[in-house]
Amino acid sequence: MESEETLDNLYDIAVIGMAGRFPKAKNIEQFWENLKNGVEGISFFSDEELIASGISEETLKAPNYVKAKGWLDDIEMFDASFFGYSPKEAEIMDPQHRFLLEVAWEVLENAGYDPARYTGAIAVYAGLSTSSYILGLYSDPKLMESADIFQVSVGNDRDHAPTHVSYKFNLKGPSINVQTACSTSLVAVHLACQSLLTRQCDMAIVGGVSIGDLKKSGYWYTEGSIYSPDGHCRAFDEKGAGTLGGSGVGLVLLKRMQEALQDGDSIRAVIKGSAINNDGSLKVGYTAPSVEGQAEVIEEALAVAGVEPETVTYVEAHGTATNLGDPIEVAALTKSFRKSTDKKGFCGLGSVKSNIGHLDVAAGVTGLIKTILSLEKKMLPPSLHFQQPNSKIDFEHSPFYVNSSLKEWKRDIFPRRAGVSSFGIGGTNAHVIVEEAPEIRSSSSQRRLHILPISAKHPDALEQATSNLAAHLKVHKEQNLADVAHTLQVGRQAFRYRKYLLCSSTQEAISILEGAGQVFASSPKTVNPST
Repeated sequence: MESEETLDNLYDIAVIGMAGRFPKAKNIEQFWENLKNGVEGISFFSDEELIASGISEETLKAPNYVKAKGWLDDIEMFDASFFGYSPKEAEIMDPQHRFLLEVAWEVLENAGYDPARYTGAIAVYAGLSTSSYILGLYSDPKLMESADIFQVSVGNDRDHAPTHVSYKFNLKGPSINVQTACSTSLVAVHLACQSLLTRQCDMAIVGGVSIGDLKKSGYWYTEGSIYSPDGHCRAFDEKGAGTLGGSGVGLVLLKRMQEALQDGDSIRAVIKGSAINNDGSLKVGYTAPSVEGQAEVIEEALAVAGVEPETVTYVEAHGTATNLGDPIEVAALTKSFRKSTDKKGFCGLGSVKSNIGHLDVAAGVTGLIKTILSLEKKMLPPSLHFQQPNSKIDFEHSPFYVNSSLKEWKRDIFPRRAGVSSFGIGGTNAHVIVEEAPEIRSSSSQRRLHILPISAKHPDALEQATSNLAAHLKVHKEQNLADVAHTLQVGRQAFRYRKYLLCSSTQEAISILEGAGQVFASSPKTVNPST
């Protein structure tokens, strides 16, 4: 593939892969459909569901017990054998570790890379939420009698999650657990960008995982806390009274832009610049946000990116809908933008927390993924529950408006650009400037026929992989079949159970995939899927 644009910034970072699991969305594609259609991913549980989870009837009757959460399905599911774990090893492993492994594999496949074949150094920068899973293990005497205590610690401590990925995938780049509370995963993005620019690694798996209770439950509302009284997050709205918790995982795969172009990667967006800082002590309290701190980190990110605020037409905000947080965030954004422009109402504002709740350490990367999807689709999805602006926010004289409906993301002479913010309790702030990918001319091929190989570790998994490929081709008929064949041949690890199909068009491939196919069982050592 060839770029149609000349790069003038050697410090650009390409996003070449994305993967995730979110409330009411099992993958990135479903996540976008929910965002686009204004679907709220919050689950409101019935009393029967909560009683089955062990919640007492007395609790359910309490007026300040809110029966809602950003619930993640299939938390208990894990393909242990795929990653070489025994059922016992998987049982004593925190589900957050399991999800990080699974989604790390998915993000590499999304980018078309087999870590066993890639010769460069791949880093892992990720963070996990505090988990109570280990307490449940210790409450089971029979399990603990047969368990290795040190192995229980390794399988549950957050420090070991990124290195588990590096160990299982044989990755040689830095492998670092990042912890800065709510801003963790966006801070991880910044640190990974720095690692790439200083050539400590050649690619980086980056993001966060947050899984709370394994059983359905609500939460206790206290007036003045960060939590919503009714299970809805009304960011920047007059009725905004807080957010609520949610579970999810989001990862991106990053690479230096010039090398991504040279290697023909599918570039999903470009990180132009990023910055992190801390508020310090000049604020009303440890948990409070700071106008000065947030404004400074936004100004620094813009300066690093080398872009003017007026060219940024969307900001994915931290947006927790709290009485203190939302006005401070807009004030900080306005202060940073006003350094160079007096223009009003040109920049959209939104918060993914209005869709799925607050994903804690995974919140920042989730906002980044939402923004990249919006850049790809050239659409701004609605920020939910916005009806009347918060009276403490001066939107009328600011550069911002809350984007409350699906709309085309128009551009002028500049590429579409956005800012993504994430602010952690304790004052560690992060801001990233992201830009739409340059237009790429797809490769051409003179071949009349193409070989599409599919492989898996089990016959049932092979059938599922076959169905997945057919579904993908149906949705992405515009993709060049030669590129699809190349990715399947060199960007996928070869497993024992295999199918090969020979086709001349995408439609023919779909027809064959949906029909009966022959399974070839052999050793990866004796069969080369690229031949």
